[in-house]
Amino acid sequence: MATCRRPPRGAFDNASLIDPLALRTYRANPPARMKPNRYDPIAAALKEDIGAGDITTDFFVPETLHATGRIVARENAVVAGTGVASEVFRQLDPSTDIQILCRDGDSVAAGDGIIEVRGLARSILRGERVALNFLQRLCGIATLTREFVDAVGNHSAKILDTRKTTPGLRALEKAAVVAGGGINHRFGLYDMVLIKDNHLAALGGLSSFADRIRQLRQERPNIRIEVEADDLEQARTFVEVDGIDVILLDNMKGTTLSSKQAAASR
Repeated sequence: MATCRRPPRGAFDNASLIDPLALRTYRANPPARMKPNRYDPIAAALKEDIGAGDITTDFFVPETLHATGRIVARENAVVAGTGVASEVFRQLDPSTDIQILCRDGDSVAAGDGIIEVRGLARSILRGERVALNFLQRLCGIATLTREFVDAVGNHSAKILDTRKTTPGLRALEKAAVVAGGGINHRFGLYDMVLIKDNHLAALGGLSSFADRIRQLRQERPNIRIEVEADDLEQARTFVEVDGIDVILLDNMKGTTLSSKQAAASR
């Protein structure tokens, strides 16, 4: 029997930070199908794995045989991806009965059941590897995220993610970050401004930077503007520019970060 351990109510309440696409394709109660004009990673994974048919299952497993399968944790983990795994079985065979034993964000120990499926054995066998692939990857992301969140403890710092995601799986992986207690940074190039060193190089330096920020703020008053600082002097320059919401300190060591924090507070 599952012994899921759920975080305190509100401890990781970042639902408003999840892209609506992630909510549609990821959340487990119930996992809704993606819109037809959206890329469906579940359908793509099933097509990749099954292709023209499961030769082994079709040959050896009786067509009318029913079975029960349970997905069990092999080590301590934070659960994520239950909706995706369930949708795998549902897309293959809508008659399959799926019970989610532990919800996304729950902590599980080795031996705890996460999902139980009942239905035609052929349907379960065709979907098990794809379901496990999604579940293992997303649980891994949530588990690692929770380690960083726990390391921060009661400090006001928050753990954010990046756009460095598996192509086609961004919404799912970012939802797994939230399940682990992290916060989504930005989903793509369309929902926030993030000015990096390459943008500044293309602009020709900082001489017209403040004017461009002012123009951007006028044209897009509700967009969040973030700029990446490579060194202390650059961070000091950005602090003086009106219109910037966040300064991202890029690849800084602890001592440098302390200096930047002191500079920003002045």
